Amino acid sequence: MNSKLVQRQKIRYRIRSKVAGTAIKPRLSVFRSNAEIYAQLIDDVNGLTLAAAASTNKEIAVQKVTKIEKAKLVGNLIARKAIELGITTCVFDRGGNLYHGRVKSVADGAREGGLQF
Repeated sequence: MNSKLVQRQKIRYRIRSKVAGTAIKPRLSVFRSNAEIYAQLIDDVNGLTLAAAASTNKEIAVQKVTKIEKAKLVGNLIARKAIELGITTCVFDRGGNLYHGRVKSVADGAREGGLQF
């Protein structure tokens, strides 16, 4: 198997052993593919996804902007959905990716939207 993927998987497991979300303070999980980016607010205690946002969302996909700017919009969208649910704080899960580029952009967008972590 690709050693880069194996290394990222080990990092993901290490992060998940330390980071867990609850209904009050969910985990903001970020998944980055080559073309798109996805964010979820997850309650690990009950195994539920409370809210989700993605760059494939119609209002984001229509805009002709860079992938980093789309990631920021995804962060903003997930923050808006969280505020609607009455959630103001969360824990950030970068999903094994480096905290830089599109992953950092999602975090910045979520902070601008009103989430604290």
